[in-house]
Amino acid sequence: MTQRVRAFDRRRPLVWDVLVTALYVLAALVDASGGWRNTAPDTDVPDWLVFLMSVGFSVPLLWRRRHPMAALAVMVAMGLVSNWSGAMLQAALIQMAVLFNVALRLPLRTLGWAGLMMTAPLVVGTIRYPADSWDQRIIPNLWAYALVALLGIAVRSRQDYTRALEERARQLEVERDQQAQLATAAERTRIAREMHDIIGHNLSVITGLADGGSYAAAKSPERAAQALEAIGTTSRQALSELRRLLDVLRDDAPAAAERSPQPALTDLARLIDGVRAAGLPVRSKVSGHPDSVAAGRQLTVYRVVQEALTNTLKHGGPEATATVEVSYADEGVTVTVTDTGRGGPQPSPDGGGRDRGWDRGQGRGLTGMRERTSLYDGTLEAGPLPHAAGGWRVHLHLPKDTEKP
Repeated sequence: MTQRVRAFDRRRPLVWDVLVTALYVLAALVDASGGWRNTAPDTDVPDWLVFLMSVGFSVPLLWRRRHPMAALAVMVAMGLVSNWSGAMLQAALIQMAVLFNVALRLPLRTLGWAGLMMTAPLVVGTIRYPADSWDQRIIPNLWAYALVALLGIAVRSRQDYTRALEERARQLEVERDQQAQLATAAERTRIAREMHDIIGHNLSVITGLADGGSYAAAKSPERAAQALEAIGTTSRQALSELRRLLDVLRDDAPAAAERSPQPALTDLARLIDGVRAAGLPVRSKVSGHPDSVAAGRQLTVYRVVQEALTNTLKHGGPEATATVEVSYADEGVTVTVTDTGRGGPQPSPDGGGRDRGWDRGQGRGLTGMRERTSLYDGTLEAGPLPHAAGGWRVHLHLPKDTEKP
C-alpha cells in the first residue's frame, strides 16, 4: 500500500498536496469553531481573526514541497499574530510539516534560519503572556522542532543512499551491456577470421587443382584423376573444419565440439603438401623443435603460413614459387614466407589496374594476420621484396610465452 501511495504521489503530486492540505484546513477550522479557547490565554480574540489565522496556518501547506521557506514564512507571520493576540492556536503545529520538507529538500544550512523563524513566535508569546516559565513554553517546542528536523535529515539521507544505489545499478547495467557488446564484436571478429582462413585457403587450393586438372585432362587422364581426388580431399577437409567451427556456435553444441583440435605446427607439412598439389612449388625449412610453443601460438603460425601461401596461389601467377622458413629458438618462433610471383594487374572500377601488392595489403587476410599476431605481442611484416622485380615477403615473430601455467 505504501508503494502504491508513493507511486501515485510521483505521478500526480498536486492531487496529493491538495488532499493533505484540505485535511489540515478542515482540522484547523474545526479547532477555530471554538476549541481553541480551551488553551488560549485570551479568549476574546475576534472570530474573524481566528478564522484568518487558521487558514493562514493550513493553506500554505499546499506549497510545502515546491516553496517550503515561503510557506514557512507565512505560517510564522500567522504565529506571531496568534501568540501576540493570545489565541495561541494549535494549528501552529502544522509548521512542523513544512519544517520536515525544509530538512528534506533544502540545503542543511537553511534549517538554522527556519529554526530562528519558528522560535520568534514562541519568544513573543512568552513575553506577552508570562504565566508559565519560559522553559515550559519554549524548550518543549524546540525539542519537537529538532526531532522533526532530524527525521527529515534521516529520510533525506535514506533517499540519497537509495538514489546512489540505483545509479550504481544503472551504471553496472550499462557496463555489462558494453562488455557484452565488446565480447560479441570480438567473437564476431574471431569467427570471421577463422572462416576467412578456412574458406579462402581451401577454395584457393581447389581452384588451383581444378585449373591444373582441366589442363592435364587432355594429355594425362591419370593426372586429372589425381587432381579430382585431391579436390575431394580438400573439400572434405574444408567441410570438416567449417562443421567444427559452426558446432561451437550452436547453443546445444556438445562439449566435444569445443575440444576439437585446432591446426597446429605438426600440420604444417600437410598444409604445404596440399599447396604443392594445387600447383605451387613450395620449399620448406624448419629449424629447432616446436615442443615449447603454446597451442595458441601454434595456431597463429599455422594461419599466417596458410594465408601467405593462399595469397601466392591467388596472386602469384603461374610461374610463382614459394619458400617457407620456420625457426624455433629460445627467444620465440620466427616464420618467413617468400615467393617469386609477379601477379598481373587486376581491373579496377575506374578502368585502371591494381597490382598484387595492393590486393595483399588491403584485404582481410593481412588484417587477420595482424590481429592474430597482436594477441601474443608479436610483430608482422608483409610487403613486396626489396630490390626485386616481383615477389612478396611475410615475416612473423612471436616472442616466447613467459606466462607460467
